[in-house]
Amino acid sequence: MDSYLIQVNGHGDHPPMLDVHLKTTGNSVSLGKVKGRKPRWAVRASEMSKKTFNPVRAIVDSMKVEPNPKKSLISLSLGDPTVFGNLPTNDEVTRAIKEALDSGRYDGYAPSVGYQSCREAVATYYSCPEAPLKAQDVILTSGCSQAIELALAVLANPGQNILVPRPGFSLYKTLALSMGIEPEKGWEIDLEHLESLVDDKTACLIVNNPSNPCGSVFRKSHLQKILAVASRQCMPILADEIYGDMVFADCKYEPIATLSSNVPILSCGGLAKRWLVPGWRMGWILIHDRRDIFGNEIRDGLVRLSQRILGPCTIVQGALEHILHRTPPEFYHNTLSILKANADLCYAALSAIPGLRPVRPAGAMYLMVEIEIEHFPEFENDVEFTERLISEQSVFCLPATCFEYPNFFRVVITVPEEMILEACSRIQEFCEMHYQGAEGGQDLECDK
Repeated sequence: MDSYLIQVNGHGDHPPMLDVHLKTTGNSVSLGKVKGRKPRWAVRASEMSKKTFNPVRAIVDSMKVEPNPKKSLISLSLGDPTVFGNLPTNDEVTRAIKEALDSGRYDGYAPSVGYQSCREAVATYYSCPEAPLKAQDVILTSGCSQAIELALAVLANPGQNILVPRPGFSLYKTLALSMGIEPEKGWEIDLEHLESLVDDKTACLIVNNPSNPCGSVFRKSHLQKILAVASRQCMPILADEIYGDMVFADCKYEPIATLSSNVPILSCGGLAKRWLVPGWRMGWILIHDRRDIFGNEIRDGLVRLSQRILGPCTIVQGALEHILHRTPPEFYHNTLSILKANADLCYAALSAIPGLRPVRPAGAMYLMVEIEIEHFPEFENDVEFTERLISEQSVFCLPATCFEYPNFFRVVITVPEEMILEACSRIQEFCEMHYQGAEGGQDLECDK
């Protein structure tokens, strides 16, 4: 049997290759001449792996502190609603998985973009007159993270840039840098500033609504202004809507595609948050392209990219239609009621603490807190503040430097109520110990 070569990142139609092949001589096999390679070991990590940088892990891993051994650790850092067992998924969701498994119909390979019937189920669930969808507009993925990865990979080339929100989910930067794409910093929902960042290398704009880490929800009017900028600049949108519909009663969630008549949008979502099953790794890309701007180019590109891992888990795919269409509305309502109550509890408690200015969330699973760092002279920044909070009070919050937004920290509000109260009590004790100055609090329920 002969071997053949695969050139990595070659240029031109016929890139130069190492002349490596197997020669067969009778029953023996010998290695042919190797051109341009010295006979010594030289195994190195790829450039892509070296460029892959997760800001959260880099910061958290460098926080070499131990919790206070006299106090049990309260972790308010991980955006996983399943950790404490107080937010289980619905019985219909687990029943759907059991039925799919017992059927024996989902044990083999599926098409890389997902089973046709499952894509139809997602299209039916999300289709509406303002933004109609068909099965061919749906690509199933291994979680929303892979959906975002595929969307970035199909829209941007190395050397281009993307516009990302700040504060924003750290994965955007991680994926972009690993692909050789530069995330433009500084968008703080300032539309004039946003437009000033666009240049001929801008591949797309990321809109994360509802927001991680802020818990903010954009108003319809603000989304329309974002779309106007995208339309003027002929710039497609990657919409991270994994927290779609996870908004509290006093705000309304508007899928951005329902407001767009001409801007093409790749909307990324999944089961992880709304159905409380992040470990099941089921996500999707919804292709909204009513003016046929993406055309076959982007659709075919997504199909090719999806073929790299042959699609998401088939058992979860087999349960998808049941999950989407039989999960009772009261399940969603109850989840949001718990999150809203926790958000209100946390906001009220932290608002009373000198030196902290919590921002009331309108959805998702998070609350951001500003540190009036000038009143905590012992600490240089949010990383030092949260490090000491761990070592003294065993409360772990993520410093917002992880999200390109220094001197804030993020609180996850999916933990049980008694844990939130205990954590806030410890944070108060910590702040009273180190604070020097005046009080404050702010209420910004919905974003611009």
